[in-house]
Amino acid sequence: MFDNAQFWIWLIVIVITLIARANKKKQQQSEHDQPEFGGPQESKPISFEDLLREIQASKAPATKPVVQPQTQSKTIEYVDYDDDLEEESKPLEKANYKTEDEIYSTYEKAKSEAFNRASLEETMHVEDTVVTYEKFKGYKRERQMPLAGNYVKELRNPTSFKRAFILSEILTKKY
Repeated sequence: MFDNAQFWIWLIVIVITLIARANKKKQQQSEHDQPEFGGPQESKPISFEDLLREIQASKAPATKPVVQPQTQSKTIEYVDYDDDLEEESKPLEKANYKTEDEIYSTYEKAKSEAFNRASLEETMHVEDTVVTYEKFKGYKRERQMPLAGNYVKELRNPTSFKRAFILSEILTKKY
């Protein structure tokens, strides 16, 4: 009985909703058919972008107009800064290039002085060289033997028969 009553209640609610929508549509159509003269015309529906702009404009603080202080009626004089400038186009500077004779003379002078200087073999002493071969020993990885390798080593040793027997008992399946 409860299900039957619930069905009829829902049916009544749906019928009332449909009638209310039909009346609303009739009212809107009658308003469109008889426009009011002198009244505001209906505008197009507001798009999402326009609505978003309005919301952002209301959130943004209103900018205050900048009030410039007024001075006593001074007239602003125009100053031409171009009057005191130097001539824009200057003659090119002359580069001081060495002639070929000066280049060769500099080369010959350096070559003759090279024999008077001490060589690398003369200036370098072996005692000054730091020779440490074990400073990177801390970074070397020690090779670890895998666990299976340890078991193989134990099994090959004839003196460790007891261990081999225990390992065989552990590793063999009884079932």
